[in-house]
Amino acid sequence: MITVRPEMPGDEDAIRQVNLRAFGRDLEGKRVDLIRGSRFWVPGLSMVALDGDNIVGHVLLSAAMLVNDHEAMSILSLVPVAVLPEYQGRGIGTKMIQCALESAKSTDFPAVVVMGHPGYYQRFGFIKASDKGIYAPFTVPEEVYMVLELIPNALDKVTGTVRYPPCFSAL
Repeated sequence: MITVRPEMPGDEDAIRQVNLRAFGRDLEGKRVDLIRGSRFWVPGLSMVALDGDNIVGHVLLSAAMLVNDHEAMSILSLVPVAVLPEYQGRGIGTKMIQCALESAKSTDFPAVVVMGHPGYYQRFGFIKASDKGIYAPFTVPEEVYMVLELIPNALDKVTGTVRYPPCFSAL
């Protein structure tokens, strides 16, 4: 039985291993470590999936900024989503994302951005970010950059470009 809970102290090594095995590189694990030690860390929004006592998945929502010429707004970024290869295809990523988004609704963050497969993320309510006037800070096909409003209509009068934590470009 797979359960999902917030990351706890002592989970760091297992989270690094999940990200390493899921992506075949250590970039995502290093990024999580850097975010964990920064002002972009949001307590309670790093979730792990467990099979018994073993961590088999990880998802992170961290702070980012939506900026334009006139203002800046704190939002969340959903990255990474990692599941051990032998556990993939069992709905674990879906379960972790649902739990993370549900927890995010109890914060003051108005929205979450993600870059990924539209067919996958649309089931959580994500829409094309450009439909809301939200853009990535890098070149990416519009259909893979998406946003989800946690507070209804929070982005109706806001446009801008997402700015990620410095560690995203530092690695």
